[in-house]
Amino acid sequence: MNLSNDGQRLAPQWAEIGNNICGTLHACRDASALAERFVRVGWSSRSSSWHAYEVETSWCQMEIEPIEGADVLLNGIVDPSRVDELAELLDRWGLKYSLELYDKDGFMVREIPT
Repeated sequence: MNLSNDGQRLAPQWAEIGNNICGTLHACRDASALAERFVRVGWSSRSSSWHAYEVETSWCQMEIEPIEGADVLLNGIVDPSRVDELAELLDRWGLKYSLELYDKDGFMVREIPT
């Protein structure tokens, strides 16, 4: 997979809020192919372990990590006002997923299942 540093970096105001998004991509086995999809739409991507990647744009930064079986975990930071944009991107790719958005105190404020 081609890694890319060409995308935008996470805006500083979002880095300060800490992790607020987590989710699972169901029946998605290849984190590398998923990272490649993010790169194709202008995000940056870098390897974060043997099989995991970090993807990033100005409003979102996530770790994508395969787990045993056929799922990929997502966790990181998203501008809460753009969580629907993230869901729409996953929808466009035809992925089955569940996302959870948390507030600054760690309480789940929204769940987005497919």
